[in-house]
Amino acid sequence: MIDKRNIVIKIGSALLANQDLLTPRFGFLQRLMEDVTRLRAEGHDVILCSSGSVALGLRIVGETPETAGVSDKQAAAACGMPLLLNAYKQVGHEFGLEIAQVLLTLDDFEDHRRFLNTRNTVHRLLEAGVIPIINENDSITTEEIRVGDNDRLAAKVAQMIGAKDLIILTGVDGLYDRNPDDPDARFVPEVDDVSEYMAATQGKSTLGTGGMATKLQAANMAQEAGCTTWIAQGEADRPLSSVLSGERRATRIIANPNPRSGWDSWITNRLQMAGSLCVSNAVADALDGGARSVRREDVISMDGDFTRGDVLHIYDGKGIERARGLSDFTSEEIRVLTNNPDTAAEQLLGYRTRGEIIRSANLVPLDTRHLLWDAPEAIA
Repeated sequence: MIDKRNIVIKIGSALLANQDLLTPRFGFLQRLMEDVTRLRAEGHDVILCSSGSVALGLRIVGETPETAGVSDKQAAAACGMPLLLNAYKQVGHEFGLEIAQVLLTLDDFEDHRRFLNTRNTVHRLLEAGVIPIINENDSITTEEIRVGDNDRLAAKVAQMIGAKDLIILTGVDGLYDRNPDDPDARFVPEVDDVSEYMAATQGKSTLGTGGMATKLQAANMAQEAGCTTWIAQGEADRPLSSVLSGERRATRIIANPNPRSGWDSWITNRLQMAGSLCVSNAVADALDGGARSVRREDVISMDGDFTRGDVLHIYDGKGIERARGLSDFTSEEIRVLTNNPDTAAEQLLGYRTRGEIIRSANLVPLDTRHLLWDAPEAIA
């Protein structure tokens, strides 16, 4: 018996689009939506994070996966999204399923107010019995402002709705300890610490934007929010329920048994780095206790141009990331504060403030299982 829970499904482009014809694979969609119907009958809420719009639109704009540039992919996404949604709608109606499209951008995840608004929309769709089909709005995003892969997007959605399971359907049956083309490669059925396998995850598919590395990054984000991730081959008669019931091989990335709160999880699970600060080793050690703020006298160096409310990555003197927190100031204000340490913050900024760059309530130390980001060159 499968416990009733919220389930997020991420489907890769190679499963949805024929690689040669760049047309929808209706046979796969039939198996997928039939299994979604089965899970819903058991009481689960299901959310789909679907790739495929760019792949399905490439033929229309006269490009291939190998030749398409950024503007080509944006145009292809605009052409392919109606094809993708129409395919889902056609197949979904056979099973009495209603679907809705939710297009997101990076800011919908990184801005907390927009994050909450998006969550409310998804929950309302689920209350109405509608299946949300979520994708990045590829027709308007550029390399600088995009999530970049639907694996991490799906993990953020799982965090957003408090999902217990994230199933990533792909072209392989799970994680291997090295390139699966290597005859000595061994299948990994269960993972606790994804950092142990990051070195073995290079490469990506022809049609997709992510490889196994982004899937492990997504799994790490999900497990910190208390969500179990499954990486599995999508070509199966029951691609979802057979994974959850343990009937076929898949890699299971174990959820943290003591997940972070929703607020802490939102702060720590980032899709892009807005900015960063370097502090001394002694200050970084003190931050581990979780009850210390970052003050202007703590800052050794800073990188990035950011605004108030952006999440900053905190590094120690060795360039090791130690914490993430919400900035109370813009990058320009921090420069003014740190360049004039003997002048009162209120006098420098023109308004009353305690001068704490990151308050302790908005700062989260990173634990040993959290994937760390390399320090920018400016502070490394």
